[in-house]
Amino acid sequence: MNEYVERAQHYMRDVLDGTIPTCKWTRLAVQRQADNLLREPSEDWPWVFDADRAARPCAFIELLPHIKGKWARDGHKLELEPWQCFILTTVFGWVHAETGMRRFLEAYEEEARKNGKSAKGSGLLLYMLTADGEHGAECYTAATTRDQARIVFDDAKAMAERSPGLRTHLGVAIMQHSLTVAHTHSKAGPLAAEGSTLDGLNVHFALLDELHAHKTRAVYDVIDSARGAREQSLLWTITTAGTDRSGICYERRTHVTKILDRVVQDERVFGIIYTLDDGDDHFDPAVWIKANPNLGKSVQLDELMAQASKAQAMPSALNNFLTKRLNVWVSGESPWMDMRAWEKCGNKALSIEFIPDGATVYMGLDLAQKRDFAALTLVWFIASTGKWGVCTRLYLNELAVQESGNAHLSGWARQGYVVVTDGPVTDFDCIADDMRTYCRRFDVQEIAFDPALSMYFAGTLMEEGLPLVEIAQRAMFFTPALIQVENLVLEGKLVHDGNPVMAWMVSNLVVKVSKFNELMSPTKERPENKIDGVISMLMALGRALQQDHSASLDDFLKNPIIV
Repeated sequence: MNEYVERAQHYMRDVLDGTIPTCKWTRLAVQRQADNLLREPSEDWPWVFDADRAARPCAFIELLPHIKGKWARDGHKLELEPWQCFILTTVFGWVHAETGMRRFLEAYEEEARKNGKSAKGSGLLLYMLTADGEHGAECYTAATTRDQARIVFDDAKAMAERSPGLRTHLGVAIMQHSLTVAHTHSKAGPLAAEGSTLDGLNVHFALLDELHAHKTRAVYDVIDSARGAREQSLLWTITTAGTDRSGICYERRTHVTKILDRVVQDERVFGIIYTLDDGDDHFDPAVWIKANPNLGKSVQLDELMAQASKAQAMPSALNNFLTKRLNVWVSGESPWMDMRAWEKCGNKALSIEFIPDGATVYMGLDLAQKRDFAALTLVWFIASTGKWGVCTRLYLNELAVQESGNAHLSGWARQGYVVVTDGPVTDFDCIADDMRTYCRRFDVQEIAFDPALSMYFAGTLMEEGLPLVEIAQRAMFFTPALIQVENLVLEGKLVHDGNPVMAWMVSNLVVKVSKFNELMSPTKERPENKIDGVISMLMALGRALQQDHSASLDDFLKNPIIV
């Protein structure tokens, strides 16, 4: 084993045993690599870890000189920290067992400022240009403005100017706006433009700097689509946190968190996030290392303390301190569920067929006809285990499945996790038939529904005698339901059927807290992040728990666990 892989594995051990304080996402990224290293190649897992391939970019970068500060004056070369070795060896070490092509096609790296991202990024640009073995490599740094795009490029250019070996042995020609290698017909340069001006690229490597600042997704999309002709192109994003949760950066971040939470399986994307955990005191120096893995190296504690003091004294400086120095996304919303806890509550053997005939059941109904899901949740108390059972039926029309843009949705539909109805709108008759069947089989106490979307549909079923109950979608109803259901999951007092679509929806739900009365509302950050199944579950369990326990809202807030 080479020294760079040893450094990486030492770092992994320190993270997993708690020697190095890290946040949840960093630990999950390390655990993902640790689990992968134990896997044997198979038809489902065609990857092997090549320690020599893993070490190449690390060894290359450590041959490059510092170009700023005292280290540059003294002629020092770059030295990678263990956490950086972990990232590089993980991304470059995994290759296909037969073809030898790289596993990872995209890397997402998020950390606070001044953690050496520019130096590492510049080294990566030079490596991919000169030493990755790609003929005709096109390598770019990209950002919203030319000045931002040139930061990493100009650092790479300065490194090349101070590295005679790059010019003599690798044939790097240095020009004002580009670097070229004649014998491989390769080039590198900065890009900063709207997507329409970037057509015609054939990208081997692109480094997207500060993706959180991109006001549109145009640059990302054009570069991503320009990689199709390459067998092992690599799109690398290095960014700090921001404030726009509707932008492309937070979209990619969300995808990474779902991969790390194992809600979504995407073996071609690497991601790691250095930030604080929920509940950490932003002004406690002990937690700052979670967002600043280079603390004590390129990040100085006294400087961070000065920034913290300024943020405490000046409210206008707080957001900048949180996003830039602690890598905390600033928003009025926060994720609702611990997805590991939700996963532990899953039981694939559970189904609606499992519910005993005549059982006391509560149902929740969330209707939609076109692009959103329709959802019907059944909940019942399992006396033998003291747990609440939850099963959700999800319905969507075939056109919405085709046009969703969610690569996993068609697979979920084929596996039967979604009931797909013919045509461009969801067939409500299919849902009504299921509701009639369940009302005949079980002792259905209530079917909670949102009157804003389903009044005519509900009225017809009410005339048939189905026990539908209107639930206004207000924070006063959802606050105790959100608290109670979350705690049921954390306490292991809820069991669900393990539907991966439902898990995806649970991971999409964020909670918006009112500044005036601390009441909570369930919502989503992006239109494509569906939460319909969760809303139906909250309505069903919310009503079931209200009927079971005559507690006021104040009781729920003071003592969430009542079941």
